[in-house]
Amino acid sequence: MNTKKFAFIAALAFAVTSFTGCGAYAPGNGAPSYSGASAAPPYSPMTDGANEYNTEHNTEEYSAIKEAGFKNPRIEPLSTFSADVDTASYTNIRRYINSGDTIPDGAVRIEEMLNYFSYNYPEPEEGKAFSTSVEMGDCPWNRNTKLLKIGLQTKKIDTSEMPPSNLVFLIDSSGSMSSDDKLPLIQRAFGLVTENMGENDKISIVTYAASNEILIEGATVNDKDAIMDKLSSLIAYGSTNGEGGIETAYKVAERNFIEGGINRVILATDGDLNVGITSESGLKKLIERKRDGGIFLSVIGVGTGNIKDNKMETLADNGNGNYSYIDSVTEAERVLIEEKGATFFTVAKDVKFQLEFNPNAVKGYRLIGYENRALENEDFDNDKKDAGELGAGHSVTVLYEVALTGSEQEVAEYDLAFAESSGTGSTDICKISTRYKPIGSEESVLEETMVPAAVMEQAVSEDFWFACAVTEFGMILRDSEYKGTSTLESVLDFAASGGTSSEKKEFFSLVEKAQKIY
Repeated sequence: MNTKKFAFIAALAFAVTSFTGCGAYAPGNGAPSYSGASAAPPYSPMTDGANEYNTEHNTEEYSAIKEAGFKNPRIEPLSTFSADVDTASYTNIRRYINSGDTIPDGAVRIEEMLNYFSYNYPEPEEGKAFSTSVEMGDCPWNRNTKLLKIGLQTKKIDTSEMPPSNLVFLIDSSGSMSSDDKLPLIQRAFGLVTENMGENDKISIVTYAASNEILIEGATVNDKDAIMDKLSSLIAYGSTNGEGGIETAYKVAERNFIEGGINRVILATDGDLNVGITSESGLKKLIERKRDGGIFLSVIGVGTGNIKDNKMETLADNGNGNYSYIDSVTEAERVLIEEKGATFFTVAKDVKFQLEFNPNAVKGYRLIGYENRALENEDFDNDKKDAGELGAGHSVTVLYEVALTGSEQEVAEYDLAFAESSGTGSTDICKISTRYKPIGSEESVLEETMVPAAVMEQAVSEDFWFACAVTEFGMILRDSEYKGTSTLESVLDFAASGGTSSEKKEFFSLVEKAQKIY
């Protein structure tokens, strides 16, 4: 290892170990082994000393969430929404629980909790962008309903098969980023990306505080030392002109554009913008102007005490990108290295769902989560309407709570002369329609799957029960009016039935910690 690289890693190692605590696991020191459902989670939270922000100093911001209630398919047969593969909510919740704090309602987005985890979905058929899987079983928290679980899976690829990357690290270096769980963590995370860059990749670094600065542009694998030097030189100071940084980062990405390659800005911030455009609506308009040039956006959130989750989610959702919250070096490695294909390599754009429920079979239904991704029904066929993006190896998991005809579940009834009804006599549960645009095309492709009543006769998988556990946990944390008989004990029971992967063991441990808080 050369001297510069060693100095960079040594300095960051010191920064990391200074706040992980004496007994904490720090990546690179050799991971301990984990066994049993109650095993310690395999990551270091890197939040010691940050609890000062969790009392009167807490200025974190989250968008309000209004849960969808049960819909009557005779009146509202269609449910339309944008696909979502953000995962920030789960790691942010993990941060709160590990700090021993209660969680704001707006921080709990159940779809992001579900999509944090891996599920055993089949690979898509040749020529298809993704596979579609369907399961239906009893709802653990409501004896009057069933759960319909839908899964999409894109093809997994080896990172060596990925096209070359043009990445712009857009780093918030303002004064609000000074704590150990912010800028030092970002430096380490982008150091990992640099160490793993390919021979045809290009990396640029743009920082923003009161002003913005291009530290390095279009650097190649031969410039690794220079990239590391620039990362290690960063210090946090000044106000936060995110608008200026975004404008500059996209210009740099445009100048270094790789035709047929991965062109992406990676914004790392706590979201605390206070100069230039700072409102959610203003940021939405800004990033919408940028997304049509073939440059995608990833947003990495960090820190405690003053993160602006609402602004980071807005940027990612409207910038053809994804939003992750990183609470440790291990999480950074998972998002940026282990899941590089899913994070960076988009294979389907503007992915939309539309389910049509059959009133002959279904009395009522409700979509769990995805409140911020709801679309008007007419948006489904509108190719100009933006929606979610899927990366290579990404999966999307969706849950509906369904009351079948004859159920005692209360569903709103209206005495309407022209209420919609079906005269087909079909016993199918619903029709799943998906639309997406292949990369390089602005014309969408439609795929449809019918869900027959026979799906209820098939045995459900371990993944089904694990998804139930995650959903039930989210409803408890949110204090959902639809949580029914949910308890943390039942969450643990279903989690134990849902597989033994390391990430699922971590979830089990997190629920046990939550029992001490709630």
